[in-house]
Amino acid sequence: MEVQFWKNNDKKQGIDPELFSAKAEAFANQISNESSDRTNNPTQIRKFYDEVLRFDNMLKSIPDEKQKEEFEKMLPYIKMLNAKAAYALARNELISTGFKDFIAAAVKQTHDKDDFDAFAGLFEAFMGFYKYAYKSKKDQNRSGGRR
Repeated sequence: MEVQFWKNNDKKQGIDPELFSAKAEAFANQISNESSDRTNNPTQIRKFYDEVLRFDNMLKSIPDEKQKEEFEKMLPYIKMLNAKAAYALARNELISTGFKDFIAAAVKQTHDKDDFDAFAGLFEAFMGFYKYAYKSKKDQNRSGGRR
């Protein structure tokens, strides 16, 4: 699973216009397809999103001129999301390998506040699409695949 925040990896050209729409939806559908009764439950996925929101809210509470310095202090903890995802995967497979890879790919590209803002936006869009895809899959399974 490849995650790319920026057009041609060039921040000067801006965020990929498809990142928060088509790409977020594709990631959500892929990870929803890997879901089972125990794996990738929206509550489990939400724990990771809540962690990203926590960092985002911390940054927003800091004056703009100090955000770069404070972000550099937070970055190791943001990157620790990889370890948390690995632990969740190892612990009775609460998440799928695909979700772990999604987190790893996004975190790997997060080097500064602009990258983190793109990651937070992608995760927000992913959550909306994922909740819809997960519910649709559950509804389809309940109806025996009939609609």
